[in-house]
Amino acid sequence: MTTTTAPRKAARKATRPAAPNANTKSTTGTDLAEPPFGGESPDRLRELYRDMLFVRRFEERTAQAYQQAKIGGYCHLNLGEEATVVGMGAAMRPTDYLFTNYREHGYALAKGIEPGRVMAELYGRSTGTSKGWGGSMHMYDTATRLLGGYAIVGGQVPLAIGAALAIDYRGDDDVVVCQMGEGTTNIGAFHESLNIAALWNLPVVFLVINNQTGMGTTVEKSSAEPDLYKRAASYRMRGERVDGTDVLAVRDVASELIEGARREGKPALLEAVSYRLKGHSVVDPAKYRTTEAVETAREHDPIALWHSRLLEAGVLTEESAEAVEAEVRESVAAAVEFADSSPHPDPSSLFDYTYATPVPGEQRRLPADPLFR
Repeated sequence: MTTTTAPRKAARKATRPAAPNANTKSTTGTDLAEPPFGGESPDRLRELYRDMLFVRRFEERTAQAYQQAKIGGYCHLNLGEEATVVGMGAAMRPTDYLFTNYREHGYALAKGIEPGRVMAELYGRSTGTSKGWGGSMHMYDTATRLLGGYAIVGGQVPLAIGAALAIDYRGDDDVVVCQMGEGTTNIGAFHESLNIAALWNLPVVFLVINNQTGMGTTVEKSSAEPDLYKRAASYRMRGERVDGTDVLAVRDVASELIEGARREGKPALLEAVSYRLKGHSVVDPAKYRTTEAVETAREHDPIALWHSRLLEAGVLTEESAEAVEAEVRESVAAAVEFADSSPHPDPSSLFDYTYATPVPGEQRRLPADPLFR
């Protein structure tokens, strides 16, 4: 291996926290009332607004296409979580790796995958990120280093640890971000993975999206410790909580944690608190939610909040907001058109990627094929 590996590991061991408690600072967001937004350029602030709006409109068209039976299978949307999606994307380098759960359309867009390819995968077309065979829950793109899209709750967490170990073994300076929902923090693989990450000083940041309603159960009723960022303390790992409706707050805290993992091999856990605007999946009517909970979620709509703040600061005008809206809708429509016009995968390609290399005696019989020829 390269000569940088051993010194890098030595530096990590020297900087590992000795205290058993996580940093439990709660970040509530960036004060947007004081221009110039901590030195942020107006163009960058508008770009973040555009990216959040694009995820929103993309997901709304996804829901529409599902109702039109153009999308099948399970389908989970990022509606209400756009600030966290875009903020985390802005904090990562293009070469950093991202593992996600099944609610990953927005993350695929934030990682730089062409919107048409994302929509085509939802449509089950051969031009999609997984050539149409993965669908909503299995986005994958090695070029942008989005390594899934996992349908099993927590299935991505051990694999993210493996990627972080590979980075450490090679002596690279990339970081792995492993995104998950709050329900994943209750499974064994979560705790095993945090333990290994801390023990081996791996460059990984665990992002827990706490939308406060697992599938249909509140965090308080499913977790003995509902402050999820505190779970990092068990592994002498830094834990932070951030306002998941504030794109700048997410980006800034995530950037700090990612750079700590990059420079010193300090794994960390970031809990982003947000509100899910719809049910668990497209077909979930969310009847378990009270009227008050739905209203609270609407009041914390990250795009509406960001839009209002930018208007108040003069960074955005109603005219420029309408122009962004028109451009976003046009781009989303182009993605839909690309998906609609793309071919379905040929059934003969169903088994092409079952194994990485050819396997003698591999079974490739389709359901309608005879058992013997």
